[in-house]
Amino acid sequence: MGGMITAERIASLIEDAPAWALIGLAAPGESLRAAALLEVAQHVYGGLFQPMNVEATQIPLPW
Repeated sequence: MGGMITAERIASLIEDAPAWALIGLAAPGESLRAAALLEVAQHVYGGLFQPMNVEATQIPLPW
């Protein structure tokens, strides 16, 4: 998906965030909401700005 930041890409990253964090955004407790917000933000930031680990996605060739 390259380095392009679009609303669709951000929406996809939010959708892929941990379920507890997405649910926690609507929690009645302020501390849980804050932790959930930080988790979702870190997930989106990581998806947008952290370099991909190419070796993790590389399929090893058979010998």
